[in-house]
Amino acid sequence: MKLKRTLPALLLIVILSACGQEIAPANPTPVVAEAADQLPVQMDAEITPSPMPFQFVLPAPGAEPISGWRPPLYPIPWALSPYDHFYFARPIAADQVNWPIPDYRYGGIFFAPNIVHTGVDIPTPEGTPIMAAGPGTVVWAGWGLFTESPLNKEDPYGLAVAIRHDFSYNNQQLYTVYAHMSEVIAMVSQHVETGELIGLVGSTGATTGPHVHFEVRFPTNSFQNTVNPELWISPPQGWGVLVGRVTDTKDKTLQQVEVTVRSEETDESNIVKSYGGGGAINADPYYNENLVLGDLAAGIYKISLKYDGKTRQTWVEIFPGQVTYFTFQGDNGFGTERPATPKLDSLPKLTPTP
Repeated sequence: MKLKRTLPALLLIVILSACGQEIAPANPTPVVAEAADQLPVQMDAEITPSPMPFQFVLPAPGAEPISGWRPPLYPIPWALSPYDHFYFARPIAADQVNWPIPDYRYGGIFFAPNIVHTGVDIPTPEGTPIMAAGPGTVVWAGWGLFTESPLNKEDPYGLAVAIRHDFSYNNQQLYTVYAHMSEVIAMVSQHVETGELIGLVGSTGATTGPHVHFEVRFPTNSFQNTVNPELWISPPQGWGVLVGRVTDTKDKTLQQVEVTVRSEETDESNIVKSYGGGGAINADPYYNENLVLGDLAAGIYKISLKYDGKTRQTWVEIFPGQVTYFTFQGDNGFGTERPATPKLDSLPKLTPTP
């Protein structure tokens, strides 16, 4: 009877002694998830002198982000100024890189001195969905957009789609073009809405890799009637667009001038060049620009360029959802005054009342 009374006490002492020992497993368990065939197999419980250590199996880390996070776009149409026209969404979704290649913007020269870029290139992997930038009717779908020959598989635009939009600007028709597709999904005469799938990213035509070449055209669907898309696609919320006119002292536009735009807050810099020559490049009717740099976070920026062997610089402020405008006129330096308000061509002549 005495032994039976003391047995529980002895068992309690043994258990407490075991819990006080330090457990050092021979092979530490990794905290990163292993492949499915290497995961520990659940076994039947066994009686051991001490408890087994806990095994933590955490979820495998996700893929590295494609790019730095950017806020969502302003709703379209978006225009804080009566002369702005952010009418289009991006042709690539927000979970992909959906902004232009920085060193080959509208008006840039890359392949040859007489070949200027008539749009912006957005680099994304082969097969990425391409979406309509605005509502409209498909007027071209397939090969031969540049040469206007549907059977020409040597056309530099490759597989392409052109959309005539349901709205206009200054009573002039607007078009958008999406080139170098791997597959065309939209059909001619089909009406599409903003964000509707029209094709897949590819590298058909004159390309160096998969991307979508995006153009804005008006008033006709012609290679000679392009305008800078960065003045037409909605910027990210809290970000703005820099627009400039760079000329010599006599107000003659300067081509391919390298301009550095540096953030005073982050010290991050962007380099953009003024437009090259060519009849296919057209300035905005109001800004009459020859340089555009979109997707800039709001803040103070230093602008610098070289003219006549000297570095010239000034500072501007980028405002959320707006266009910041500057001019450079040779020896006259920089200015930030916006162009004058356009005058109506035909105003009624009023006779003074006697």
